[in-house]
Amino acid sequence: MWASVIAVAGTLLGSVTAYLLQQRGSERAALRRERLAAVTALTSALADHRRAMWVREDLRLSGADAASYEAARAESHATRSAITAPMTTLAVLAPDLLDSAQGAASAVYALRGAASTETLAAARTAAIVACDRFVAHAASAA
Repeated sequence: MWASVIAVAGTLLGSVTAYLLQQRGSERAALRRERLAAVTALTSALADHRRAMWVREDLRLSGADAASYEAARAESHATRSAITAPMTTLAVLAPDLLDSAQGAASAVYALRGAASTETLAAARTAAIVACDRFVAHAASAA
């Protein structure tokens, strides 16, 4: 009789253990998907803002008319604002990536006020490199 009790208990314990391991794996996979979505959203928002800042600053440096510059300025404000949500999501889901993400954002923000077209191009290149570095860091942390 004791052998039957032990066999049943072992079977139940094995089932519970298998269930818990499966749940844990499922939770890890979900977190990985959410982190990937946050990294993707932030990278996309940074690219949009980088493009908007390039257009805005290029218009400023070329002496474009005020209406064109103001439209580009409004667009850059919208794209900068669009960075907030994915940056916040990333801070919650992957705080280990936050320094790298903030570095990429700072590099994009540095396009503002460029003294010349050459300086603007160099800032754009630095922003692209910083974003690529962020993505590489996120990939290695996954």
